[in-house]
Amino acid sequence: MDKDLYYVAVKVFLEDGKGNLFIFKDKFGDWDIPGGRLREADFETPLKAVAERKLREELGKATRYRLGEPKVFMRHERDEILPDDKRGKRRIFAVGYQAEYLGGDIVLDNNHTESKWVRLSEFRPEEYFTGGWLEGVREYLRLT
Repeated sequence: MDKDLYYVAVKVFLEDGKGNLFIFKDKFGDWDIPGGRLREADFETPLKAVAERKLREELGKATRYRLGEPKVFMRHERDEILPDDKRGKRRIFAVGYQAEYLGGDIVLDNNHTESKWVRLSEFRPEEYFTGGWLEGVREYLRLT
């Protein structure tokens, strides 16, 4: 059997301690949670440190939080523009950390256009997410 190629990502389920989860929309119109793929230079960097860097990049330096432990593991497939300018599939394996928002202004980076806090008890993830991200969010909701 052929081996598959995956990118690796860290994602963060940021809760506010009041029963709400932070989600945001990227510049392509897809809803997401903070985090993203590892860079080549991240190979020896602890995954928690990568998650912290991603939170700073995407939510700003003033955002305070307490990063917890991994809660879920996700596999997602998405269309992207490949190096040869053709569209193709990318597969991503992600570790989903739980985090508690402690305060500070959230300032979205240029890759995100909109954000909201959704009530966990009423949240319908299928209205926002698809594919492996949807399955990961559903699993997270089952575990919390």
